[in-house]
Amino acid sequence: MKTQLNVFFKMMQKDDKKEVLKFEIKGTEDEAAENELFALAGSIIVFDIAGCEAGEVTAEFMNMQRDSKKTVMKFAIKGDSEEKAQQLYRFAGRNVTLGVQPSQMSIDEFYSENDDREGIEYNVNPDGTVDVDENQLTIDDAAAAADNVADLETERKKRGRKKKDEPADTDDDALPVVNEDELPF
Repeated sequence: MKTQLNVFFKMMQKDDKKEVLKFEIKGTEDEAAENELFALAGSIIVFDIAGCEAGEVTAEFMNMQRDSKKTVMKFAIKGDSEEKAQQLYRFAGRNVTLGVQPSQMSIDEFYSENDDREGIEYNVNPDGTVDVDENQLTIDDAAAAADNVADLETERKKRGRKKKDEPADTDDDALPVVNEDELPF
């Protein structure tokens, strides 16, 4: 069920890896619709702004705060929705018609969706065990490949380089170190 409200799109701000949108409902324009939205606070919702090319946007309904003059709603969209964020930004500072409806997505799904993490790909079975692709590189394969890498200490000796914590050769021609307080200027 979609709830439609006339709201003031107060602002958009970047926060970590997400964009936070603030909408204000002035007074008690549509108290029944507000009460429906309170039930959605803290969940994932789908919203749209009438006339905006961004279309439907999935967001976390972060919170809803009510005082005697207004109700403020905060929505968070992920930073990877950059194109939609730019289209929404054009409506900031205006009164808009906002449509809000619940999403079937959980918060965990919302934040892990399209998360391109490097590492081993795997599937978790219902019993908690994990299946890994047999063609992936194993730790043993990586260790065998590392045997072909030159030893750092041997390479340093060949090139005559010193370790960071190894004292430099002292030259008799080097100037003595003095205390800054003893300098003539």
